[in-house]
Amino acid sequence: MAEYLIYDAHVRLISPLHIGSGVTLMRDYDYAVHKGHSWRLNHDAILDVQDVEDPDIVEKLMRVPPAQLLRPEDYTPDSPFFRYVMRGVPRSEQRGAELREQLKDPFDRPYLPGTTVKGALRTALGWYAWGQMGMRANARELGFKKQWAGQPFEKQIFGASPNHDWMRALHISDSDPLDASTLMVANVRVLNRGGGLAAPIAVEALRPRTECWLTIKIDLALFDDWAHRAKLRASARQWLTNLPDIVNQHALDHIKREVQWFKNIRGGDHVAQFYERLAQQVAKVQGSNRFVVALGWGTGWETKTFGSRLARDERFMEQIISKYRLARGKRQHGDPFPKSRRVAVHIDRDPSGRVHEEARAPLGWCVVTLLPKED
Repeated sequence: MAEYLIYDAHVRLISPLHIGSGVTLMRDYDYAVHKGHSWRLNHDAILDVQDVEDPDIVEKLMRVPPAQLLRPEDYTPDSPFFRYVMRGVPRSEQRGAELREQLKDPFDRPYLPGTTVKGALRTALGWYAWGQMGMRANARELGFKKQWAGQPFEKQIFGASPNHDWMRALHISDSDPLDASTLMVANVRVLNRGGGLAAPIAVEALRPRTECWLTIKIDLALFDDWAHRAKLRASARQWLTNLPDIVNQHALDHIKREVQWFKNIRGGDHVAQFYERLAQQVAKVQGSNRFVVALGWGTGWETKTFGSRLARDERFMEQIISKYRLARGKRQHGDPFPKSRRVAVHIDRDPSGRVHEEARAPLGWCVVTLLPKED
């Protein structure tokens, strides 16, 4: 019997995907805007052509943002003054407007981290295991700090310690590096229950229809004699080998609620239609080697927690919302949680300069196809 199941995993993005590097870029200092594109500045190249022996030039460099040292003719894709160019521009036109950077390798090539994919799959597997094990939410079992609140539940599902965690059997590589041309600027807003758009955030993101490859390996040997000694959950082997079906169940459970939420929100029509099409896509791939999953930043509370499993107990939800101060702003007992969603918006400016924004899509959704390969 094979000790491993190894797959080439093909990932195709359906909506913009942002995985942050932790760096915030500033307009005219780290990036420039020109003809509907955002140009990441190469500070070294810009400085190399300045006459730093001239005191007037040095004084100018100290007070002038790097982008203002460039001429219109400098804006060409092969110019040394730019590290890469992206479609789209941030909503704000102010100097210093912030843009959150996408995670990349040292050569400015974005990639999909295996840890991001594994985290999403862990959530889906935990959600499924919760139902199979007949678990119930109990606020008395929760940890004191919000960051570790769910650990008691996770230990019940995955194992009492890292040495006993059956997710050790799941290994996911980083994707191959992608070309910087796969990047875009996504303008993101919080859409609230009243249909208002709040908290504008501009991010670098991988564009929809971007494709990449990574490797997924399931170590079946961990479920042999060692598993019995370590008391690994016996059913975990079956859950891992049925990964596409379980992830699709989790996705569909989430998508159905998102359809209803956006249908009841003013300005949510486009996003509701996106989720309706996504539900159809999940239905088509069920029972196959494909699954649909949400990755990265901005995908919402449910994709990072056991979500609907917790929400079924209204008393429990009220307890944790209060204890960990999960809700922002005013909230009445019994109000839906979460009360808002992050969405990618389309921006138009009329001739007077007035900005019009429309919610278009959620973030981070993709389709993964598993292709078995020989070790």
